[in-house]
Amino acid sequence: MPVLYFFRHGETDWNAQGRLQGQTDIPLNARGRLQARAVGDAIRAEKLDGVDRDYLAGLPFIASPLGRTRETMALLREGLGLPPEEFETDDRLKEISFGRWEGSTWREIVERDARGAQARDRDKWNFAPPGGESYQMVHDRVSEWLTALRGDACVVAHGGVARVLLVRLAELSRHHAVGADIWQGKLLRIDAGRHDWLPGPGHWEP
Repeated sequence: MPVLYFFRHGETDWNAQGRLQGQTDIPLNARGRLQARAVGDAIRAEKLDGVDRDYLAGLPFIASPLGRTRETMALLREGLGLPPEEFETDDRLKEISFGRWEGSTWREIVERDARGAQARDRDKWNFAPPGGESYQMVHDRVSEWLTALRGDACVVAHGGVARVLLVRLAELSRHHAVGADIWQGKLLRIDAGRHDWLPGPGHWEP
């Protein structure tokens, strides 16, 4: 099984406001751009235990095609001292779609669609919002991408993608994965049967 060096895109204004983004293409804000560049700088300066800059630089770099992930990848590579735009994108790494819920806060969804909110609380893995996707649907497309992967890779994608990768690779249960915190501004190393946040637990600011 490959080892993935996974980075969630940096913060956007919708992240800061608690709005569901899904596949809506919201750009990074100033903090998000700082997060992306700082992780690249930290790897280059050998500040993350067990992450070798030269090894990482030789891996395939693959991103979701959404603007916030492509900008994050470019800034990450720039911090690593690599050509910013030399990376691949893959549609299968897009964020989970929240359909007609996108752009709303959870409080707004509860007020507008109480039955849907309750159904999601009962089974987050299999529930799909109106016009959106379930985690199982994301799992299926990400698994297709993963099967075609030929070795270790550096990936910039989204929280929903990270959660299904934790199930698929790190053997995290679906119940725990859908509630897992997926940090911005940190590197997630996903290996067969395990995962590690670099640096360690909690928030990290450059």
